[in-house]
Amino acid sequence: MSELSARYNPREVEEKRLQLWDQKKPFHAEAGRAAKSKGPFTIVIPPPNVTGVLHMGHALNNTLQDILTRYKRMQGFDALWMPGTDHAGIATQNVVEKQLAKEGLTREQLGREKFMERLWEWKQRHGDTIILQLRRLGSSCDWDRTRFTMDEGYSGSVREVFIRLYERGLIYQGQYIINWCPRCQTALSDEEAEHRDSAGHLWHIKYPFKDDPAQFVTVATTRPETMLGDTAVAVNPKDERYRDLVGKVLVLPLTGREIRIIADDFVDREFGSGAVKVTPAHDPNDFAMGRRHNLEFVNILKPDGVLNENAGRFCGMDRFEGRKAVVKALEAEGFLAKIEPHANAVRRCYRCDTVVEPYLSRQWFVKMKPMADKALEAFRQGKPRLQPKRWEKVYENWLTDIRDWCISRQIWWGHRIPVWYDEKGNHFVARNEADARVQARAKLGKDVPLVQDPDVLDTWFSSWLWPFATLGWPADNRDLKYFYPTTALFTAPEIIFFWVARMVMAGIEFMGEVPFDDVILHGTVRDAKGRKMSKSLGNALDPLEIIEEYGADALRFSMILNSGQDIYISKEKFEIGRNFANKLWNASRFLSMNIKPEAKVDDFAAIDVTSLDLASRWIISRYQTALKEVTVAIDEYRYSEGENVLYEFFWATYCDWYLEIIKGKLDDVEVQKTAYCVLVNTLKMLHPFIPFVTEELYSQFKSKETILTLEAWPVPVESLADARAEAEMAVLIELVTKVRNVRAQWGIKQNDKIPCVLVCKNEAIIKLLKANIQVLQKLASIENVVFGSESDKIKNAVAGLAGDVKFLIPLSDLVDVDKEKDRIGKELAEAVKAATGLSGRLSSENFVSKAPAEVIAKERQRLAELEARIAELNRAVDSLV
Repeated sequence: MSELSARYNPREVEEKRLQLWDQKKPFHAEAGRAAKSKGPFTIVIPPPNVTGVLHMGHALNNTLQDILTRYKRMQGFDALWMPGTDHAGIATQNVVEKQLAKEGLTREQLGREKFMERLWEWKQRHGDTIILQLRRLGSSCDWDRTRFTMDEGYSGSVREVFIRLYERGLIYQGQYIINWCPRCQTALSDEEAEHRDSAGHLWHIKYPFKDDPAQFVTVATTRPETMLGDTAVAVNPKDERYRDLVGKVLVLPLTGREIRIIADDFVDREFGSGAVKVTPAHDPNDFAMGRRHNLEFVNILKPDGVLNENAGRFCGMDRFEGRKAVVKALEAEGFLAKIEPHANAVRRCYRCDTVVEPYLSRQWFVKMKPMADKALEAFRQGKPRLQPKRWEKVYENWLTDIRDWCISRQIWWGHRIPVWYDEKGNHFVARNEADARVQARAKLGKDVPLVQDPDVLDTWFSSWLWPFATLGWPADNRDLKYFYPTTALFTAPEIIFFWVARMVMAGIEFMGEVPFDDVILHGTVRDAKGRKMSKSLGNALDPLEIIEEYGADALRFSMILNSGQDIYISKEKFEIGRNFANKLWNASRFLSMNIKPEAKVDDFAAIDVTSLDLASRWIISRYQTALKEVTVAIDEYRYSEGENVLYEFFWATYCDWYLEIIKGKLDDVEVQKTAYCVLVNTLKMLHPFIPFVTEELYSQFKSKETILTLEAWPVPVESLADARAEAEMAVLIELVTKVRNVRAQWGIKQNDKIPCVLVCKNEAIIKLLKANIQVLQKLASIENVVFGSESDKIKNAVAGLAGDVKFLIPLSDLVDVDKEKDRIGKELAEAVKAATGLSGRLSSENFVSKAPAEVIAKERQRLAELEARIAELNRAVDSLV
């Protein structure tokens, strides 16, 4: 092998590996491709929006997927990681509309055909941006299979699903209250219009009786402008206060329109006055009441949120401008009883954050309950399994209380609804216009002009088919049979309803199987203060900038190491990953410069273990333990734990102990073999986590370009576990560690060799220490070791205990004992003073009740550190004999 460069250059290595992967296409999956295949392993990428750029959430999500995919590939599975992007209807259309606005144009002025051309042009120029960024992260997707939710084949799948659901009676068209975004001017599903708590008001309005205007009923509302669309006032039939008023006529303030008092069990007698205004065209509950009582439906809004002609003198005002004007007019005309502060939940558009309006509109819906019932049955049988388990109840409750899904959107970018209408409004659901004409001819007995529905389907209507549509459904092909169902899905909890539950329903409905075995809902990426990373807060880290500065491996390693329920990350934490990659590089470089060609064995069977020294038998045994722990951790999706095991094993066990011990023994070929074999197999274990540097080092060791993800995952060898070697090394490590601590406590210089007296009654341990005396001397910088007895008295010596071994270190010739005692005493006094003050502050209710949570947490951590230091200093004082 060529000599490794003195410094690790992540950019150089990453560019080299990416070029190799592009040329060799090692991530391409085919049914039965792997020799002695263990069968299929499939995972589908949560398709990022075609408008998207890589953010920290993407980096985390795709690193998690890549770890599992590389691991399964190494285990011999036909591993398919399906990539692709989502057309992101509203988001993409907004981007292009903003471009048009700069040109002084609107989409309506351009026309649908030309606007679609502009959208496709934008997609061709920018649509692969995030795919290229994911590749740079090291994602080992089968890039040749990259799908787009509006590519020709996928669009065919979407049409087919719509038609089949319609034929099964699960898709219908109806006039209902839906969530309407005035900014995007489209319908939204409940999941796309999230409730957000808001500080508002409750306006109490007096509605006078027609036959006695001096008398009135008071109603309360959070949206006073909607009173212009009221067609009734409702009371509970059991409410004694209003029993005799049911059927009476009121005059709607500001309009003069007559409305009646109706009785309905839905009304809460305890809310406000017990009487509620009924606006059937602008509230889902009022809509239901309106249908029950055959009320008039008066829509007061245009699609853009401007009040229409039904609003009378307020026509032409924006809804919020109209709200102020209505309140002012009510007050001026004596109809406003009072205004109260009121907290209420307001729905907002998930895309543009605009306040959403309940709006009466004719839309297409999916009848969800029949599919949800099948999904519930599967879930109660353990399909899919959700991790963490706390999400199981949330998932089950949503399926239980599911509402029909509004799937039509009033935009142009997306899958156009496959429905055609004649001039009389008859509709024909068909795969194409020719089929629709055949249907029309059969029904009407003649050819008539047909017009396709202008609306498109909700973006999620295409993405809920992702696990099987990406494999070519409805075609009954080999890939679909082999790679479906998938193994696991990694996603964020926010889209458990948008996407996960719907994919389960679609998978059962069209494939007869749940689409994945496991759903892993990972945490949110947050900053060091616990705030969710976002552009608006200015705390978002750009993963591409992190890759430029630290390297992709450093990004991946640091994120996984810090992951848990949520990931708390700051820029400085990426130094952990960079330092680890550098350590790996430097250790590999050291070994490459000190081993012979014949020592390059990667199978432990090639090593004569019986002839090895204690440290080498120990490192082999520790490696076996680490391998088992990492394998189980990956199998159970505990990646942070697995990476922690690797971090500790490689850095602390292999580098800090083993390499330091064998530096004087590298003339022994069996020791060389051990060091090499453990390292190259550790590179295999590390590869799913940090693929670039591990593959580069592995290739260098093999003296040829090697695709490490196609190498076999190591298998533990039980016979190499050596409990005795581990126990004996534990004795040596504890003794060296305790001696090092004493040196540090008493200010003994690192290069100063010290005398050491060892006292132990256990003959086996004395024999062990004598056999490894050179290891002790080297690692603890001991000049000479004397084995003494309990009766030995040494003036100005520090005593310590490491298990059954007592050690004494004379200080007289090493440090000024009195000066060191004074130093330790002063530091101890300062630490006690600081801890006392801090403890008092944390005991103060005044401080704890007012200080921010992060300040209190930091202070408690500082107190714990001070208390640990005090204990350490006390031990130092007590150790002087």
